[in-house]
Amino acid sequence: MNNIIEKEWLLKNLNNPQVRVVDCSFSLADPKKGRQEYDQKHIPGAIYFDLEKDLSGEIGDHGGRHPLPDLEEFVHKLEQAGISENSTVIAYDQGEGACAARFWWLLQYLGHEKVFVLDGGYRGWEEGNYPVTSEVQTFNKAVFQPIMNHGLIASMEEVRTIVNGQVPSTILIDSREEKRYLGLEEPIDKKAGRIPGAMNKPWFEGLNAGYYLPVEVQKQRFRDINPENNIIVYCGSGVTAAPNFLALKAAGYKKVKLYLGSFSDWISYPENKIE
Repeated sequence: MNNIIEKEWLLKNLNNPQVRVVDCSFSLADPKKGRQEYDQKHIPGAIYFDLEKDLSGEIGDHGGRHPLPDLEEFVHKLEQAGISENSTVIAYDQGEGACAARFWWLLQYLGHEKVFVLDGGYRGWEEGNYPVTSEVQTFNKAVFQPIMNHGLIASMEEVRTIVNGQVPSTILIDSREEKRYLGLEEPIDKKAGRIPGAMNKPWFEGLNAGYYLPVEVQKQRFRDINPENNIIVYCGSGVTAAPNFLALKAAGYKKVKLYLGSFSDWISYPENKIE
């Protein structure tokens, strides 16, 4: 898979000055846990990016629970981490895959193609008995020049036109677990259900213990979707949809967008229908 990197490759390239490693570990149940785990031990040279402080913006009336961060500020943080447009960036989390994929998507959105997700995450790295450290490395400030790829993001208005039947060739994919998709259970958002017309492809079915399933298996997961269709993936807040976005691209689907605000943004508009 083109956007996935194996831990063996990273081990060989840890001291490559063009390689930057980013730890995106985060727990929604305990927002401080990811930083604490990073402080205790991480992959040598890794810089920490927090899902809510770095990879998301301030929550407002609309935009969902993890809206797009202020991009000027985000680019500044990349530069402070020594990341330039020439850097090869490897993102990882504790092995769940979603936060690393969120960082990967954000850099893709900024036009940076040399960004990868570490297969197996930190858990796989430790299982390989590879080196870890508590040392926080600093880097010289770099220059990162974004080239925005607006074709990767879908707005609420765009999703609404699909729901209203105005764009028949576009598929909506709900990446949440089936109980939430069906509206039987909603532990986080204020309303239960799904965006009308969406099909369900739970994001975690594309991974096995933090490792992405092979391309052929991903193709089987999405075999009921025509590769010629436009696809928009969403979840609760635009985080767990990112692994599905990555898996779809790996399976050869070229016309994929992420509805970043996702269901939490959709329900912030009272007029939007829910199934």
